[in-house]
Amino acid sequence: MNRKPALSFWQIWNMCFGFLGIQFGLALQNANVSRIFQTLGADMSDIPILWVAAPLTGLIVQPIIGHYSDRTWTKLGRRRPYFLVGAVLTTLALLCMPNAPMLWVAAGLLWIMDASINISMEPFRAFVGDQLPTRQRPLGYAMQSFFIGIGSVVASMLPWLLTRMGVSNDPGASGIPDTVKYAFYIGGAVVLGAVSWTVISSREYPPDALRAFDIERPADAAQVDKGSAHRNGLLWLGAGMACTALVAWLHLERELYLLTGGVAVYGVALLWLSRSSRTSMFTQVMGDMYAMPDTMRRLAWVQFFSWFALFAMWIYTTAGVTQVHFGSSDTHSAAYNEGANWVGVLFAAYNGFAALAAIVIPWMVRRWGLRISHLINVWLGGAGLLSFLLIRDPHWLMLSMVGVGFAWASILSLPYALLSDHLPAQKMGVYMGIFNFFIVIPQLMAASVLGLLLRMFFHGQPIYALALGGASLFIAGLCVLRVREPVVDAAPATATTGS
Repeated sequence: MNRKPALSFWQIWNMCFGFLGIQFGLALQNANVSRIFQTLGADMSDIPILWVAAPLTGLIVQPIIGHYSDRTWTKLGRRRPYFLVGAVLTTLALLCMPNAPMLWVAAGLLWIMDASINISMEPFRAFVGDQLPTRQRPLGYAMQSFFIGIGSVVASMLPWLLTRMGVSNDPGASGIPDTVKYAFYIGGAVVLGAVSWTVISSREYPPDALRAFDIERPADAAQVDKGSAHRNGLLWLGAGMACTALVAWLHLERELYLLTGGVAVYGVALLWLSRSSRTSMFTQVMGDMYAMPDTMRRLAWVQFFSWFALFAMWIYTTAGVTQVHFGSSDTHSAAYNEGANWVGVLFAAYNGFAALAAIVIPWMVRRWGLRISHLINVWLGGAGLLSFLLIRDPHWLMLSMVGVGFAWASILSLPYALLSDHLPAQKMGVYMGIFNFFIVIPQLMAASVLGLLLRMFFHGQPIYALALGGASLFIAGLCVLRVREPVVDAAPATATTGS
């Protein structure tokens, strides 16, 4: 009976190294895009809707890339062509972003940048499932978390480091300091270099080899109950239209149209699936999503509450810390820019702690299993975000970032390890893309409702978005208890992968 052979430490290192570059670009985006938007004139209430580009492009791009990468085989392999194309496009977007002359240009570049990052990112998740046996997958995803942490530390700190090296942090005529511009230029080079290293140094199993491993599961077409899909489609469409009308009648925040419109679009998609008799990329992806494995359904709730918290942190930390801990909301003031740079340092810190946590997490998994380890880590993150309400000295926020770092490393690794053993390898890419829906949907929810919640219950104070994020992480920890542990295969011999 064929078993997928284990890879050596350095083979796993090489296949995950590209994530250092991908996260370098994401960290620059997360730490600086709100700052760029505010500098170009965006009102604080507009920041969430401008940020919606990031999750929405992931919602569209990742399942498409997953679907086609499952069906790709070239001289570069199955996943690696997508790594390379995404890296080139991401580099170009990073070079342009800090030079955006107007707000709408910056918003458009965010769409392009995030779509490009997703082209590379989605196949990297499936790459680990393709190449590693079940027992090595927690190590593979933890290794990705390690590189994510290392890349993000440097990227998030770059403006602060460049300031210490003498580069001007003065906003100048353009409003974007040289520290931010040079950080994005360096980021473009790192993205292209790191991803190219993985493309050059890694190999992939061809489709025939994957089918030969006993871990391969048959990739049968998803069986869809068309009557059920039709009924559910009508319900979702009706709910979306009713909620859209309610938002208009009550004159609520326009960001809510994003949420209600998404509900209606999902209903239309289910109706299309129920009526369609033709096989296409859309019907295959929708069919796989509608008939997803039970483990994925349970993990969806874990992902929902985890990523709602993360998106709240990414959107509102700069505004909250500069206002509460540095006493300024004026984007042209020295205090605001000092506070914004410190947020970059805090983001670097949680990613640094995540890199350390990635070393500890495999030990935690061996000691307590995947579920309890993930619960502990996300609860540490919840406590870290809630502590922003209590700490007033910005330097002590470093302690908060310890918990956030453990949560971040765990969110980026353990849900994928819990999921991958329950997926057929021939559909690893498309299911990883569908799994991204449960990262995207909570981010769209956060972009839609956080502004309303802050206005209605917290007098518009952005620091309370972090408290909501902390509570959300505690709920995520409880949800993971509903997921069953995967069955670990016997330890296989170490071998080199096919080319």
